[in-house]
Amino acid sequence: MVLDANRKQVDGAVKYVMLNFVSTLMFLLAIGLIYGATGTLSLADLHSKAENITPQIKATISALFLFSFAVKSALFPLFAWLPASYHTLPTGVVALFAALLTKVGVYALIRIFTLVFPLVESGWQPLMIWVAALTMLTGVLGAASQYSIKKILAFHSISQIGYMIMGLALYTPLALAGVLFYIVHHSVVKANLFLVGGVVERKHHTSELPELGGMYRATPVLAFLFLVSAFSLAGFPPLSGFWGKFLVIKGSLQSEYYMLAAIALFVGLLTIFSMTKIWSEVFWKVKPSRQEGEATAEKLCSKTRALYYAPIVVLTSMTLMIGFVAEPFFQFAFSAAEQLLEPSGYVNAVLGGGV
Repeated sequence: MVLDANRKQVDGAVKYVMLNFVSTLMFLLAIGLIYGATGTLSLADLHSKAENITPQIKATISALFLFSFAVKSALFPLFAWLPASYHTLPTGVVALFAALLTKVGVYALIRIFTLVFPLVESGWQPLMIWVAALTMLTGVLGAASQYSIKKILAFHSISQIGYMIMGLALYTPLALAGVLFYIVHHSVVKANLFLVGGVVERKHHTSELPELGGMYRATPVLAFLFLVSAFSLAGFPPLSGFWGKFLVIKGSLQSEYYMLAAIALFVGLLTIFSMTKIWSEVFWKVKPSRQEGEATAEKLCSKTRALYYAPIVVLTSMTLMIGFVAEPFFQFAFSAAEQLLEPSGYVNAVLGGGV
């Protein structure tokens, strides 16, 4: 996070470290309490032994885990570290972080609140529904107010995590399958969008939308590659983002959470607005006249251009594949979701048939 040691990076890193320091303390405290109460840290073992923990201790432990992983997932209202840090990072680092960092927190929440403290039984489901809705809304509204490519994409990372938590909170096989599908989709698409933003920033030495323009004529291939990932993030059929959102929203309707489904659709519309804003400002509009002292656009040599474009082309191809050949991913996601909600097979496999 402080690779270039500039002021913005240090500021973002401090916010990240402070919030994650607190979340790590909460996590370690939860680990200590659960080990003291059960004598094990094996998830398979905890599946049965957690039932013997007293209700007060169980509520405390589950609350500590929820807080800890909510910070790491950038959930409302604990997401401040993400928009403060992502836009300061080098392109390769932020693409990796966008693909994986918050997903670790989401994965941990899924494992803890399906295997150890089932969400419905733990009593956290109503709160998680609200958290999912507010995470989606605050993320997408924050993105709509920004005029920097990296800042817009950073805020959209928050709103998209909201969809994943929405699926977990609904706690049905369909919704959880949507979460798993969405994690794969978002990891690919968001990394790709940050890589495209990195190429724009490298060529023009800025990611501020008012200072950009005219790149469609100069780099039509890059404009197309961005458009594919942008449409996928927004949920255009039949791209990968559509299928994940479809499963989660359908799960919401089946569970009769109609307002939550409406919020998810509204967030999708605002995502289209933000992606259209980036495309029109960066690629379509005429570039503003260059001011005195302003750096000119850099023309990348063929070798450098190939190095920048290669991962973008690969990730775009993966996005199209996930969208157009979705059936194998559906089957895997549904199978995994069923095992998450009925973990006896996993427990027996780990413990050798004994619980």
